Amino acid sequence: MRHMKAKSLKAVGMLVLGLLYTGLLTPAHCWSAEPYKIGGIFSVTGAQSFLGDPEKKSLEMVVDAINAQGGIDGHPLEVVVYDDEGDPTKAVLAANKLISKDNVLAVIGPSLTPTTLAIAPILEQAKVPLISCAAGIKITDPVKPYVFKTAQSDVLAVAAIYKYMQKQNIKKVGIITVANAFGESGKEQLQAQAPSFKMEIVQAESFDAKDTDMTAQLTKIRKAQPDAVICWGTNPGPAVVAKNMQQLGMTIPLYQSHGVASGKFIELAGDAAEGIILPTGKILVANLLPENDAHKPVLLQYMKEFEGRYKTPVSGGFGGYAYDAMGILAKALKGTNGDRDKVRDNIERLTGHLGVSGTFNFSPQDHNGLGEDAFVMVRIQKGTWAFVQ
Repeated sequence: MRHMKAKSLKAVGMLVLGLLYTGLLTPAHCWSAEPYKIGGIFSVTGAQSFLGDPEKKSLEMVVDAINAQGGIDGHPLEVVVYDDEGDPTKAVLAANKLISKDNVLAVIGPSLTPTTLAIAPILEQAKVPLISCAAGIKITDPVKPYVFKTAQSDVLAVAAIYKYMQKQNIKKVGIITVANAFGESGKEQLQAQAPSFKMEIVQAESFDAKDTDMTAQLTKIRKAQPDAVICWGTNPGPAVVAKNMQQLGMTIPLYQSHGVASGKFIELAGDAAEGIILPTGKILVANLLPENDAHKPVLLQYMKEFEGRYKTPVSGGFGGYAYDAMGILAKALKGTNGDRDKVRDNIERLTGHLGVSGTFNFSPQDHNGLGEDAFVMVRIQKGTWAFVQ
């Protein structure tokens, strides 16, 4: 029965994507029920806009498609989006406004781990389901009843990096992590998982998200003579690390986190990006996936719809986090009549959801729902992405 349910959910998802692709959806002109209000909080502007802008656009795109089909049980979806500019304080203000003023049924976002962690207690207290688009494991571990996320976890990302490093006979690593919740979470996982993969962290350094030079930290790492360096952060800091390593003549491999898995990183790092290896969702190499990969048609349809609507290429998987969140929420809203507790329960029971970011199988113990197959390892090669084995 569980297998049949998963197949059914997959079929529904593919139907929506197929209708989007073929343009067969037509606007619904009359509604039989009041709107379901959905909140969105993203870093639409500021240094992290490469995350928030495609997330906002992807959310609006899928909401329009759902409304064109007739909404959810006759209810149109109404989206209220606020820009937190990557600032936790502004994210908190937005969360409070969505709850007290806009009376939303659920919130999608924020884009970042620090902003998500800032608002999670507020949503928990108000018992409003939150589906974050950020990666930090602390968002969903320990499990919080009303908090979920769609971004691949840093637990899986660290494991993917270490597993690949083992194949390259790398045993000693230096790590440099951003001094915020995302970086701290990555650092904890790098340290916690190192013994299992027989890795030795010979030097650990950190940097502030606004730092423009990391040569002092990298000089310390070089003195420790690691076999490779792992950087954990989101733009622009990791691009500075790449450039500084090049300037220092450090020729050992540089690995990055999934936090830089977009064309923006290549743009910022320039030729210093060449050869860098990182884990990413499959979207960056969608065209290279084998035809029997179940995610390939979903990814290609999403990319085609996004690029057709916004006249800009999909440069990373970040928009997919919001797209997946709304797809999950749409299924969870069915049959609830807008009851937030029922929506929460339905998200937690949802399995077999084939999304842009992977296949989601939620449970009371797992509010991220993704497995190891949500990641592939890629190398930046001649300004684009290539598989690594």
